[in-house]
Amino acid sequence: MTAAKSDQVGQVRPVPRLFLHTFWTLHRAMFRITGGRIGLQRPEHGAKFGMLRIHTVGRRSGKERITMLGYFGDGQNLVTLAMNGWGKADPAWWLNLQADPTATIELPDGPRQVRARAAAGDERNRLWETFQEYPGWGADLDALAAHRSGETAVVVFEPVEGSGR
Repeated sequence: MTAAKSDQVGQVRPVPRLFLHTFWTLHRAMFRITGGRIGLQRPEHGAKFGMLRIHTVGRRSGKERITMLGYFGDGQNLVTLAMNGWGKADPAWWLNLQADPTATIELPDGPRQVRARAAAGDERNRLWETFQEYPGWGADLDALAAHRSGETAVVVFEPVEGSGR
């Protein structure tokens, strides 16, 4: 799903949040209805990003929170953007991970324990460029990110030792 469209003067702007919210609500429902048979996918270099489910702990509530995210692989790590549909605020799952970076992710081949961190410096630049190799994030990430008040975090999920992966 592309997160942007062009307006009449050639500027890239985010897809309306209502559309994105509806898409993700339907995606989660399809996952539940099919018992998880539809909804998770592996990334395909040059074709599409992958889909995972992440389980975090709410920083205020202490309750489990589950979100679907797009990702791609970087060695043993998985990478995503904390973009919240290119809205101005950071997504709740990223705020939760900043309070407690441990999480469980569900992938097509099963669950995995991870620790999340924000990429920085040369690593962030390299990963930011790699997003273009997995279509669906948006045609011009820099233009989309300009709609946000701060830098969009590139989030790296590192496997936790002993998690079997």
